[in-house]
Amino acid sequence: MCFSATASFVAGAALSATGVTTLKKAKKKRDVPFAAIPLLFGVQQGIEGLVWLSFGYGASFFNQVASYAFMLVAYVFWPSFVPFAIRSLETDPNRKQILAVFQGLGVGVSLYLLYFIMSNPVISHIVNKSIVYPMPTEHGALIMGLYLLATCVSCFFSSNKIINIFGTLIAVSFGTAYYFYTTSFVSVWCFFGAILSIAVYWYFKNAK
Repeated sequence: MCFSATASFVAGAALSATGVTTLKKAKKKRDVPFAAIPLLFGVQQGIEGLVWLSFGYGASFFNQVASYAFMLVAYVFWPSFVPFAIRSLETDPNRKQILAVFQGLGVGVSLYLLYFIMSNPVISHIVNKSIVYPMPTEHGALIMGLYLLATCVSCFFSSNKIINIFGTLIAVSFGTAYYFYTTSFVSVWCFFGAILSIAVYWYFKNAK
């Protein structure tokens, strides 16, 4: 998230509260993964708040641990979890098969990025009031394209319009973050994605 630890912690707290409310609205077991998205984004924003604190105290080891934690969520967890959560909700058999392909792509991206994280030193730093995390340079464009397929394009194959809109908003936020914050777009995009995850609440409110 841009700006400060306070902003990250406030966003994390608000999203966590929204996530708890959304989970209470999940009436079926298959609803739980999708309903958990705001809460999980809240946890991620809290982790980035710790990254911000590490800069303020000049704690390099603390920074490395917090950066690892953030990247494991942002790079490894989301590409696999988002298509899984959407597929869990889907009732149309044909759409579920298509979403299974996106889930497979997401798992592949997660494994590649996990290898990248484990093979390279992870040290974040601040550029223009935003946090920059290491990004793979080899096959970087391909991996990012597959990441977008798993986390954004998969939403378009849901039979629910709110999930379609959610995917569109996430894709637009990616373009915005990359255009204005190229070097730190991962952090900025994750913040946009976190805020937009409130659309998950609308999904369950609409379903009720």
